[in-house]
Amino acid sequence: MKELRALEDQLTQPSSVLIADIQKIEGDIMLLGIGGKMGVSMGKLAVAAIKAAGIHKRVIGVSRFSDARARQELEDSGIETISCDLLEDDQLQQLPDVKNIIYLAGFKFGSVGNEGFTWAMNAYLPGRVADKFKNSNIVAFSSGNVLPFVKVTSGGVSEETTPEPIGEYAQSTLGRERIFEYFAKKNNTPTLIYRLNYAVDFRYGVMMEIAKSVLQEKEIDLRTENVNVIWQGDANEVAIRSLLHCQSPAKMLNVTGPETLSIKWIAAQFGEKFNKSPKFIYEAEGTALLNNASECHRLFGYPRVTVREIIDITATWLMQGGEEFGKETHFQERRGKF
Repeated sequence: MKELRALEDQLTQPSSVLIADIQKIEGDIMLLGIGGKMGVSMGKLAVAAIKAAGIHKRVIGVSRFSDARARQELEDSGIETISCDLLEDDQLQQLPDVKNIIYLAGFKFGSVGNEGFTWAMNAYLPGRVADKFKNSNIVAFSSGNVLPFVKVTSGGVSEETTPEPIGEYAQSTLGRERIFEYFAKKNNTPTLIYRLNYAVDFRYGVMMEIAKSVLQEKEIDLRTENVNVIWQGDANEVAIRSLLHCQSPAKMLNVTGPETLSIKWIAAQFGEKFNKSPKFIYEAEGTALLNNASECHRLFGYPRVTVREIIDITATWLMQGGEEFGKETHFQERRGKF
């Protein structure tokens, strides 16, 4: 496990461009909903960049913190923590005013049968947050799920494409975007809407799911046969650096890697590493949720961690018994049922 920790530490160090940009970001940084899949590593990355830059800046993490150990881990890494249920308005209003907000809160898995809570988290809460932090820069996380399925030969959809969300999760996520857009104009709040599709890490994501299926000789659904991914560390860097690109009206930004990847090809790569033959079911339908992230790459450059490195890292992590989050992405879902 020491080797795994060393590998993780190596791949979560801030880049020179992040260190340079963190010095340009004026004021402290608050992550709302830090307890999710990306928040913890993003907060740690921000602290590491601040230390490397030799400057003083607070990083504050806000969550309900049902897990005391997770909260202690954040504090040990230099992140200040505040326990808060963001849907409780009295608690939200008591949060300190901070110049830079990264909004990570949202609800996806379990949204079927829990539609009221889904809309409250994804569409009502953003309005309360946007009003509370009207004088801040806001990077608001969204999802490629708001966009239409397109042909796999299309190169993906750009920020100018009209959303066509399928299902209530995606519809409520578009609601989140529209609410932040509204308050960006109303209050002249610099805002960037960060459409992510999909982040992958040692512990979760499309790559891990495909790798596990190959290793365990489970069938892989090919109806959605193509996908975009980006290493979570690179996605975290883009989120932090995006604080320098917030504007009013709100700026839309697709965030993912540059390739349109084949699920079959990914599975074949893992098959070679595990000495297994991938098993597939169904036929590709020829369309997928694919983002054109060329604007992201123009602003921030291409991701540091390549697809082949991600495959190598994921295979090593899995074969050596690294822990998992246990949350599937449902990237094959085509009817919006999460």
